[in-house]
Amino acid sequence: MSRRAHRQPPARPPPPTPKPPRNPAQPSPSTRSDTMEFMPSLPEHPVAVFDSGVGGLTVLHELLVSLPTEDYVYLGDTARLPYGDRTQAELRTFAIEIADHLLEAGAKLLVVACNSASAAALDVLELHLEARQVPIDVIGVITPATQLAVAGSRNGRIGLLATPATVASGAYARAVRAVDPHVQLESVACPGLASIIEAGLPFEDSLLELVRGYCAPLKAAQVDQVILGCTHYPLIAPMLQRIAGRGVTLVTSGAGVARSVERALAARDLLNPRLGEGEYRFQCTGDAESFRALGTRFLQMPLGDVVHVELTAAVTA
Repeated sequence: MSRRAHRQPPARPPPPTPKPPRNPAQPSPSTRSDTMEFMPSLPEHPVAVFDSGVGGLTVLHELLVSLPTEDYVYLGDTARLPYGDRTQAELRTFAIEIADHLLEAGAKLLVVACNSASAAALDVLELHLEARQVPIDVIGVITPATQLAVAGSRNGRIGLLATPATVASGAYARAVRAVDPHVQLESVACPGLASIIEAGLPFEDSLLELVRGYCAPLKAAQVDQVILGCTHYPLIAPMLQRIAGRGVTLVTSGAGVARSVERALAARDLLNPRLGEGEYRFQCTGDAESFRALGTRFLQMPLGDVVHVELTAAVTA
């Protein structure tokens, strides 16, 4: 017979088991990145791109042209630029924090559109996502550009124009050896060039002479491919091409990244099937209006609204 027939009072639930006190040194589950869960990626989810500032917009430009049906979210970490002056530990911390932020926004693929971050943090970022069992691809700017340059070279001599930090990292030299150890790489550090371009000042004769000096070692080495190893440099591509000559091909990171992104999405059946154009939106950690005003030059398209976000990872000095 039922308990109601006996008219017995309902049994009291057992008292809750007290939770053991949490170690203050251990982060709570809500703040630990390795306990966060993400929904499986879908074709309708966005491709995420990040850089220290607006330079990576030249990479996004190539993606918008090559894969126009995709949605994109771009984050510029302008509050902590320039990345070229940061330590390896800082860049790894930044990359992991930004990746987690973009994954929470539903990213189905990550593009590290920064040479400094690609050189310092790409491997660490891949291990971080693997440890969290997040099956998405991470694509940097160094390997795709290197593969295009090596494949396109007729004489086995290619050049690199990049920031001093990128050249000093040796990342491009390692990438070239990995693709073809018989190809010669002539690397030229270009101090100050990215800052001049980002300042948005008119191109004067002094800039032309500066660029001519940077290109001189490449001409002496008779390279037939030149990797633009900084995402700012495509903005002066006409000047570089005139100085380098008609027989030299300029290789941008964006072109190689776009091909790699398309192959990665296709391999996971994540290409967006829509027929029309996708959407793109922007976030930055610094001043949103300054980012929008400067970013239009780099993207060569309207930016629209830019959302300010706060990223506050602790860094190693």
